[in-house]
Amino acid sequence: MSFNLENIPSQKGKIAIVTGANSGLGKEITIGLAQKEIKVIMACRNQSKAESAKAEVISKVNSADIEIMILDLNSLNSVRNFATAFGEKCNRLDLLIENAGIMIPPLSKTEDGFESQMGVNYFSHFLLTNLLYPLLNKTEGARIATTSSLAHEKGRIDFDNLNAEKSYSKIGAYGQSKLACLLFAYELKRRLEKAGSNVIAVSSHPGVSKTNLFTNIPTLAQILMAPFLPIFTHLPKYAALPTLYAALGPDVKSGDYFGPTGFNGMKGKPGKVKSKPHSYDEKVASELWDISEKLTGEKFIL
Repeated sequence: MSFNLENIPSQKGKIAIVTGANSGLGKEITIGLAQKEIKVIMACRNQSKAESAKAEVISKVNSADIEIMILDLNSLNSVRNFATAFGEKCNRLDLLIENAGIMIPPLSKTEDGFESQMGVNYFSHFLLTNLLYPLLNKTEGARIATTSSLAHEKGRIDFDNLNAEKSYSKIGAYGQSKLACLLFAYELKRRLEKAGSNVIAVSSHPGVSKTNLFTNIPTLAQILMAPFLPIFTHLPKYAALPTLYAALGPDVKSGDYFGPTGFNGMKGKPGKVKSKPHSYDEKVASELWDISEKLTGEKFIL
């Protein structure tokens, strides 16, 4: 089935959280959801950047119902505070869209000692899902949409070096974090079904799009890549469509994975796609889940 946002009926009354909603894909996802009359919580680290993104969204969708809440994925404490504040404010959660991410930064650690890519892209989202699950579970038709990347294809989970304790490869750590997101989405699907929950767990990847994730790519490489960008990349508004499909598509089933269907998954129309076989490894997924509970200090009660 092909996905066309215009054909999706109004979703008025629904509430969505979008992490990293102030730029790139997150902003485009927010625009798409607002067009469908969904109340969007922009979960962002920087208030002023979020305010300017909110103004931009409202300029495109005059009727947009948007609220900013501070969430810093560099801090598990911030994740806990956000989840508490959201629970006090809202009595339902229809869509949890875990979009925020960082890509190939110099080595740094989060407040809790995680390698920054694993911390921001994966561990904080794991905890956020855990803390918001009770609300999702009591909301009919709720969905959790995790964001992965083509980088999962070469990613490997190195349990002896999860947080760059021994060595650091920017690209290796990025691939590991994005594989972790996929392993989590599939494991979550299995556990939700086992628990008899109707919450849908899905994932998507945007293909290749020049967003601010490109910030850490060396300037020379960016210059050399520039002539090829139109061939191999697509604009953020198109790169956001796989996530919007995962969030709103009528034919979505738990465990589905969405991405561009063009050349090598880099760009093209959104559709259901297959991730690499190692992303379906249940043994690795289960071990990662256990370690994630331990490192985030919170048992995931399903």
